[in-house]
Amino acid sequence: MSTKKFVFFLFMVLLCNPDLVEAQCAMCRAALESEADNSQAEGVNNGIVYLMAIPYILVGGLFYFIYRRVKG
Repeated sequence: MSTKKFVFFLFMVLLCNPDLVEAQCAMCRAALESEADNSQAEGVNNGIVYLMAIPYILVGGLFYFIYRRVKG
């Protein structure tokens, strides 16, 4: 089996089986709800923001690089 077919098949299996994805959300929710102070919740929120920001920064840098290349 080629690599592209394998990756596509794996993607489809994960897409069609949401139980695999939801398990982590329930575990995080239980850990955050049992915490007395909000330090762990703040850490999780900061991690989410960090993980969301990195792709935007990389894509923005790529477009800037392409713009500078095309411009001149």
